[in-house]
Amino acid sequence: MEKDDLKSLVTQMYKELLESIESQDEASKEHIINYLQNSVRTLKKINDEDIDSIEHAKVVFTNAYKEIANESIKSYKETNGKFQALSKLHQDTFEEVKEQLIDIPNIKQRFNEIQSHMLEEVTRANNVINKLTEQVKELEEDSNLDGLTKIFNRKALDNYLKKITKKNITKHDLYLLILDIDDFKSINDTYGHIVGDKILIFLAKLLRKTVREGDKVFRYGGEEFIIILNRVTQEKAQEIATRILKTINTNNLLYKNNSVKVTVSIGMTKYCQNDTPEDIIDRADKALYISKINGKNQLSMEFKDGN
Repeated sequence: MEKDDLKSLVTQMYKELLESIESQDEASKEHIINYLQNSVRTLKKINDEDIDSIEHAKVVFTNAYKEIANESIKSYKETNGKFQALSKLHQDTFEEVKEQLIDIPNIKQRFNEIQSHMLEEVTRANNVINKLTEQVKELEEDSNLDGLTKIFNRKALDNYLKKITKKNITKHDLYLLILDIDDFKSINDTYGHIVGDKILIFLAKLLRKTVREGDKVFRYGGEEFIIILNRVTQEKAQEIATRILKTINTNNLLYKNNSVKVTVSIGMTKYCQNDTPEDIIDRADKALYISKINGKNQLSMEFKDGN
């Protein structure tokens, strides 16, 4: 691992540890010890030669704080609801007794004090919820993982392709596959967006299991995925793409006793010298379009100058 990678990783750890402490009402020495112990375990798993291993380690530290923030949000939402219920109960109680003969001024004052205190707590809880929600949103935007599918996101893809094209040449052939779920809008309209999200998660898991170790799966956006195949021949790349089609065709998503059939169309291309990230994605996208107009659920290829 290079010095800059180490510095970046330590900076990330330090930032997340401080934010983790700040998020706790009563942070303790044990909290710090647990964080550092988890950090040591994560560091031991890093493959120094794998840049994605380093990026995943950074995400682990980010997710550690994110989990704390999400738990805090959940806790404060529950507290908020309880305070609102108590405030309404006190208000209803006061309305019931104020017209009766028992109208002692200090009872009224006491009720008002309790209600005021409850409303102050609700306001405080709402402020904390809003703050934590914004922090989680910022963490998700900085992450290299897609929040829904837990695979690499568009940002990670852009960075990866920039590194490849900056070198302007690779020692081994590299192929890019772009996948688009067929008739995804119709699936959402038929079953609802919850099923749509489940399909995205379902496919992400299938893709990770189907590709080889070292190949990379990204969520490109919406219902599109991109897979980068490293150190592979055209024949092997076609074999992997065909296996992906077969795997998806033979695995249906089950939702509320319904079997949801999903297919994808695939466009494939090869990285060539002097390609920009836009060039290689554009060629794959043209191949994807051919798959769509030819009936979907199939693979098409587009190469630069026939290569």
